[in-house]
Amino acid sequence: MAEIHSHLLLATDTVTAWDVLCSGTCRHKSDEECLTTTHLVFPYRGIYVHHMGQAETVAEANQVLFLNESEPYRVSHPVEGGDASLSLGIDEQTLLELVPAGVLQDKDRTLFKRPRMRIDTHAQLLAARVRHRLARGITATLEAEDLILSLVGRALGERTSYAASGSAGRQKLVDRAKLVLSSDLGRRWTLAEIGGAVGVSPVYLTQVFRQVEGLPLYRYQLQLRLARALDLLDSCSDLTGLALDLGFSSYSHFSTAFKQAYGLTPLAFQRSS
Repeated sequence: MAEIHSHLLLATDTVTAWDVLCSGTCRHKSDEECLTTTHLVFPYRGIYVHHMGQAETVAEANQVLFLNESEPYRVSHPVEGGDASLSLGIDEQTLLELVPAGVLQDKDRTLFKRPRMRIDTHAQLLAARVRHRLARGITATLEAEDLILSLVGRALGERTSYAASGSAGRQKLVDRAKLVLSSDLGRRWTLAEIGGAVGVSPVYLTQVFRQVEGLPLYRYQLQLRLARALDLLDSCSDLTGLALDLGFSSYSHFSTAFKQAYGLTPLAFQRSS
């Protein structure tokens, strides 16, 4: 069975959208891959590691990854389960209009300085709506293009995105903690368990995580769980079971957190998508 399946969702002069599914059976680094155009990749299921030279980036649903044209990279899957992403290609001139100053290597080319940025819950919701509606064929091309450009603008916004800070060593520590969290999203982890898994004290872990990602570790875990719910709700008939599987104490707990993050209940999202 092929490792990667790519499904074209939309192709216009302005944007292309792909749903990319990977089985994740290969744990070691893959062969080198390279794109002919820059893509913005929004993971929505699972987790993997993106390798470019000596740099490593953990790809999960709280991030948008930038795959620059003609830059070779590899991927690996340290956690079972595979992954899935919404991959967007944007016309170069259009993308240059959307990108804030200082994000690109060169103001005249769409080559990003950083491999990734953290996105907010509104961007996650936009990405889920784009993917669900295109996959079901229930959105017009013009509406889909508008949603995608809104998503990219939100994901790159100076007030709505966050670039990781801290030393390379601290970022690697945080990435290891993300792998632990993503290995079992439904588990009610303790700080001691995560700290023990990555080899630091609970206090140091919380301090470094907040510095690098700009929010507390528990909030990061909550956003990962809710992003997984966005993926699963489209085909879920047992919302209480979904809530418990994702580590919430009840459907009420899940629904309240979901509405606080996305502005609507899980049931309302199901109906809208």
